[in-house]
Amino acid sequence: MTDRMLGEPLTRRDFTLAAAMAILSGVAISVSGCGGSNSSSSPASPSPASSAPTGSDKTGSITSNHGHSAVIASAQLSASGGITLNIQGTAGHPHTVTLTGADLSAISGNQRVAKESSNDASHSHTVTFN
Repeated sequence: MTDRMLGEPLTRRDFTLAAAMAILSGVAISVSGCGGSNSSSSPASPSPASSAPTGSDKTGSITSNHGHSAVIASAQLSASGGITLNIQGTAGHPHTVTLTGADLSAISGNQRVAKESSNDASHSHTVTFN
């Protein structure tokens, strides 16, 4: 970091360096409040960011998030065959997360389930529910 005097404005370089150091040190940075997404059972369909989760929907936490959104609609929680959830959200590229019927049952029962997303744009994310 640079030697800044107290009261000086934070530069873009200082902010970027501090954010990189936080990420490398294992600190989780969460950005929320920009809306949810509709879940989809088809990995190819886009996920609009216009609908917010309802009270009984399950929202996942996404590591290294940059606009993705993982929301399982309450109606999808009973899918015995499982679902493929599109987590694109407002990001410029897609990712999907495959959840089995057993995963959905566990999530519905408020048990913690963590799954790795598809590898798109040369990276993936871990999505954790509950």
